[in-house]
Amino acid sequence: MAAGHGGGKAGGGKADEPGPHPVKEQLPGVDFCVASSPPWPEAILLGFQHYLVMLGTTVIIPTIVVPLMGGGDVEKAEVINTTLFVAGINTLLQTLFGTRLPVVIGSSYAFILPTISVALSERYSNIIDPHKRFEATMRYTQGALVISSFLTCIIGFFGFWRIFARFLSPLAAVPLVILTGLGLYERGFPQVAKCIETGLPALIILVFLSQYVPHTLKSKYGIFERFAVLFSVAIVWVYAEILTAAGAYDHRSPKTQLSCRTDRAGLLSAAPWIKVPYPFQWGTPLFEAGDAFAMMASAFVAIIESTGTFIAASRFGSATHIPPSILSRGIGWQGIGILLDGLFGTASGSTASVENAGLLGLTRVGSRRVIQISAGFMLFFSVLGKFGALLASIPLPIMAALYCVLFAYVASAGLGFLQFCNLNSFRSKFILGFSIFMGLSVPQYFNEYLLISGYGPVHTHSSWFNNIIQVIFSSPATVAIIVAFFLDCTHSYGHSSIRHDSGRHWWEKFRYFDSETRSEEFYSLPFNLNKFFPSF
Repeated sequence: MAAGHGGGKAGGGKADEPGPHPVKEQLPGVDFCVASSPPWPEAILLGFQHYLVMLGTTVIIPTIVVPLMGGGDVEKAEVINTTLFVAGINTLLQTLFGTRLPVVIGSSYAFILPTISVALSERYSNIIDPHKRFEATMRYTQGALVISSFLTCIIGFFGFWRIFARFLSPLAAVPLVILTGLGLYERGFPQVAKCIETGLPALIILVFLSQYVPHTLKSKYGIFERFAVLFSVAIVWVYAEILTAAGAYDHRSPKTQLSCRTDRAGLLSAAPWIKVPYPFQWGTPLFEAGDAFAMMASAFVAIIESTGTFIAASRFGSATHIPPSILSRGIGWQGIGILLDGLFGTASGSTASVENAGLLGLTRVGSRRVIQISAGFMLFFSVLGKFGALLASIPLPIMAALYCVLFAYVASAGLGFLQFCNLNSFRSKFILGFSIFMGLSVPQYFNEYLLISGYGPVHTHSSWFNNIIQVIFSSPATVAIIVAFFLDCTHSYGHSSIRHDSGRHWWEKFRYFDSETRSEEFYSLPFNLNKFFPSF
């Protein structure tokens, strides 16, 4: 009896001991998953919110590259409208026939360096007229984008990315997804600080409305957490308009005025009332081998970053892990998107929008239909140029404040995959720590070197080769996945415990489309097209 009594105490003690949180293959707490949808009025507002979030990158990239290409406000407005139009088409294609995940396809920062390289080429030195120089630069950029799109299509549609994805473990995916979000830190608070009077209030209001108010004021429909972005932008935009009208920036530096004033974007007066973008509007594409090679490097980086975004979006959409064949199919359709970028002339290639993937986590609405509605807004406002230009004139520090939260959500999705890994393994610790550190440190070195010297660490007589190296090693997500994937596939690979330590056993069932019945619910093609285009 004494032994039995002692055993009871021990059993009671064990019952009180804390245990690890259970592993969840699908993220709990999501209000609407990929295949479900909120009521139409709410879905339309959420779709407009996604459109508003993607505007920041859509405006930033043309603002950087168009002046270097010789364009002014009119050309910048036309490029922004064209980018919006193509983004709407690409988003619909991706959500209908690509991964079918709730992802927005927008412009990629990875294409900026090759575009600037084209714009600064000496081949335009004899062109005096700025508009003609802009058109010539755009046509060479279009040619490079068209060629680079073939690389992405081949990697995706021919199944090469499927092979990579089948060897990708949760351990290697963690640095990829984390740095897909954290790698864009320069687009966050450093941009907020360019106009701290509007950027910081936007950040504080967004955090307060999305994280604190919902726990104080209980709402049946989750109004504050779902529409915190709309409320924050509206409040701070009005505040910025008041500061501008009151003359708060009249005696400030031109740089501050450009960041803070609501009337300095130059888009509203330059944008047409109605104009439908069309292919070859700047002329037929021109081709230069060096430009194409550099743009291919950007297309490769866009593939890496989109992969991280797709994985994060599948998590926030409460879907199962994305099967390798579906991921490869999505990359193939991204190649079609870059082809459309080249044909229409957006001055940049396409990738999955990181900020919109973060918005899925903030709103807890991972609905595919909401993203398709946002694509409708992109198409609508790209044709009605004045209305689109009005929204695109929101001061960029306000958008950067949103990025501080949204990029962090994507990084947190990467941290969530740690639940599949054995963190007590020193091998896991090394791969995680080393790949994340190198993913931050190597791009920092390449970017600092470029900023100080005017050229990258690799400085040969072939500018296209220099650009290839600079583009690849300036991307935190790309460096991180190269290091993590190589180490995970080679370090102690034959050891019996490695498969479980890396979490491969959790994703084993998703390696093939038909091996997991839930995959069809989230990833099967519409209109019964799976019969004609089966996934493997």
